[in-house]
Amino acid sequence: MAEDRALMVRSLLDSVRAEGRTALTAPEGKVIADAYGIAVPGEELARDVDEAVAYAARFGGPVVMKIVSPDILHKTDAGGVVVGVEGAADVRAAFHRIVENARAYAPDARIEGVQVQELLPEGQEVIVGAVTDPTFGKVVAFGLGGVLVEVLKDVTFRLAPVDADEALSMLDSIRSAEILRGVRGRPGVDRWAIAEQIRRVSRLVADFPEIAEVDLNPVIATPDGAVAADIRVILSDAPVKERRRYTREEILASMRRLMQPSAVAVIGASNEHGKIGNSVMRNLIDGGFSGEIHPVNPKADDILGRKAYKSVTDVPGEVDVAVFAIPAKFVASALEEVGRKRIPNAVLIPSGFAETGEHALQAEIVAIAERYGIRLLGPNIYGYYSTWQDLCATFCTPYDVKGGVALTSQSGGIGMAILGFARTTKTGVSAIVGLGNKSDLDEDDLLTWFGEDPHTECIAMHLEDLKDGRAFVEAARATVPKKPVVVLKAGRTAAGARAAGSHTGALAGDDAVYDDILRQAGVIRAPGLNDMLEYARALPVLPTPKGDNVVIITGAGGSGVLLSDAVTDNGLSLMEIPPDLDTAFKKFIPPFGAAGNPVDITGGEPPSTYEATIRLGLEDPRIHALVLGYWHTIVTPPMVFAELTARVVAEFRERGIEKPVVASLAGDVEVEDACQYLFERGVVAYPYTTEKPVAVLGAKYRWARAAGLLGGGS
Repeated sequence: MAEDRALMVRSLLDSVRAEGRTALTAPEGKVIADAYGIAVPGEELARDVDEAVAYAARFGGPVVMKIVSPDILHKTDAGGVVVGVEGAADVRAAFHRIVENARAYAPDARIEGVQVQELLPEGQEVIVGAVTDPTFGKVVAFGLGGVLVEVLKDVTFRLAPVDADEALSMLDSIRSAEILRGVRGRPGVDRWAIAEQIRRVSRLVADFPEIAEVDLNPVIATPDGAVAADIRVILSDAPVKERRRYTREEILASMRRLMQPSAVAVIGASNEHGKIGNSVMRNLIDGGFSGEIHPVNPKADDILGRKAYKSVTDVPGEVDVAVFAIPAKFVASALEEVGRKRIPNAVLIPSGFAETGEHALQAEIVAIAERYGIRLLGPNIYGYYSTWQDLCATFCTPYDVKGGVALTSQSGGIGMAILGFARTTKTGVSAIVGLGNKSDLDEDDLLTWFGEDPHTECIAMHLEDLKDGRAFVEAARATVPKKPVVVLKAGRTAAGARAAGSHTGALAGDDAVYDDILRQAGVIRAPGLNDMLEYARALPVLPTPKGDNVVIITGAGGSGVLLSDAVTDNGLSLMEIPPDLDTAFKKFIPPFGAAGNPVDITGGEPPSTYEATIRLGLEDPRIHALVLGYWHTIVTPPMVFAELTARVVAEFRERGIEKPVVASLAGDVEVEDACQYLFERGVVAYPYTTEKPVAVLGAKYRWARAAGLLGGGS
C-alpha cells in the first residue's frame, strides 16, 4: 500500500514538473490527500456548467465552488470562491461568476474548470501545513486558521516527520490552546483527528523532499473529526544542495585533536610586535601550553626562541592543529601544504573571505580541505581557548581560569564580551571558541564535543544562524540529558522576509521556527547576551530541582511581590503552603509578618530569623526550591546574611539535601560583595534585581524538564 501510494504521488509530481509548474491544482491536491489519508471533503472537477449542476445535486446540499487554475494560487483574491451554493440556478450563476472573476483577475490564466465541494459543517478553523525551512529543512506547522491566520500568527512548528504524540503536543503549544478544548459552552474538538492531519502532512513532506510547502487551510475541526476544506501543494524551484555530513565518531576524533592537541603549528608566526602571528605565538608560549609549538615563516630562522620552518611540511613529527595568521590570499596555498602534512585541523584567523564578498575564495579553501580531510575552524575568527590544555590560540587577551563552562560565538566582538564577562565574574571556563564564517566546523560539531567533554558542565552559544539545523538538533538532543545547552540566537527582527506561496510559508519567519525547534530540542534560549552569560555561569552552580514547589522567603514585602511576579513569568509554581507548614513558619516571624507564600519575615528581624526560616525551607521535603529576598539593614548586614545562608546551605548539602537556592539582595553597595560570596558557595545571588535570580532558576527548571529529570521532556 505504501509503495502504491508513493508511486501515485511520484507520478503526479513528475507530470506537474514536466509541465513547468510548481503549484498543484486543487484536484491534484486531492489526489495527494487521498493517497496519504489526509481527510478532505468530497469534491469533483466540473469542466462546464452542466457538470457543476450534476455534481452539486449528487452531494445533496449546499456546496462550495472554487476556480481551478494552475496559474491562480490564491483563489479568494481572484474572486474564485463561492460558499453555500444550493440549487441548479444558483450553481449555474456561481459557475459563470467564478470564471468571469478569474479571467478578469488573470486574463492569461489557464482555467481547467470549477471545483464543486461538499460544504463542511461549522467548526473551529485551524491550519495544518509544512514548509521547507532554509535551516531546519522540512518543518510542520499548526495553528488557528482561516482568514485571520496571518494576523493572529498563533502557530507552532516542529521538525518533520512527527509521530502521533508529538503532533498532539502541538495543539497545546499555541496561545489559543484552550479554545480547542471548548470554551463558553462550545464543545471541544477531536484532538486526535487534528493530530493525525498534522502527522500525515509531516510524513508527506518527509517522503517527497521536492514538496516545498503544503497548506491545509482551513481545517474544520469538530467534536467528530477534522477535515481540510482546502489543500495547497507547492513544489520547490530547485533541488537543495546537501551539506557534507560527518559521523559522530569522525567529529569526536577531529575535535579531540583540536581541543587537546599535542603539537600546534602557527603559519605566519612573527617576531614583530603588533602582528597577529606574534600575538598568537606569545599567547601559546605565555599561556603555558605544554605541547610542541612550531612557528612557520619562510623569512625567519627563529621566532621567540623557537626554530622556525619555511613550510609546515618541514615540521618534524605529527601536528594536530595549524593556526593561520597570514593574509587571506595566501591561505589556499598554505592549506595545500597542511593537507600534504596530514594535519587534521586548520584554525583560520584571517578575514577577507565570504564576509567581504569573497565567496569564491572561501569555496576554494573548503574544496581543498574536503580533498585532504581537513576540518576548518573559521575563517574570520579570533581563535580559540582550551583552558584545561593551557591552550590560548588567539591574538586576543589570554584567559586561564579553568572551569565547567564552554562558550562559543559567531562574532569576534561578542567573543571578547564573553571573555570580559568571564573575567569580571570569575567564571571558570573549559573553552571559548570563535566560529566566524563557519566554512566547515560549526555549532553541532562543538556541541558534539562538549557534550562528551568531562571538563564541560554547561554550553552557551551565541549564533546568528545555523548551517544545518537538523544536525544541531540531533547534537542537542544527545547533549541535553547530560548538561544544559544555552543559545543566544541573534537576528530575531529579520524574520519573515522571504516570499512565500502559502499561509504556512508566510508564517514561518526564521525566528518563529527557531524558537519552537530549539525548545523542541531541549535548548534554553536566552533573550539577551547578559542572560546567556548569566545562565551559563549559574546553571552549573544550582542543584537540579526534584519538584515544582517554589517558596519565597523575604525580608521585604515589596520584593516578595516582585519575586512572585518573576516566578510566574518564568513558568514556575509558587507552592500552596499547607496548614502545618504555615504554622511552622509563623513560629519564627513576628505577628505583623506574613506566612503563606511569600513568607514575609519583615526587614527588622535579626539573623536568627533568616536562618530559622531558611532551615525550615531546606528541611521540609515538600519544598523543592527557595527564592530569598534580602533587605539591607544594620540589624542583619549583607555579609552576615550571606555567611549564614551559605553555611546553612552547605550543612544541608553535607546531609545529602540539595535544593536550588537563589537570592535577590536589595541594599547599598555592600550587597555586591555578599552576592559574590554566595555565588562562590553555591547560592545564585544578584544585587539590585528581583528578576535575574528567578530567571536563572527558571532556566534550570526548563533544562531539568527537557532532560527528563523533572517530568515532561523536550
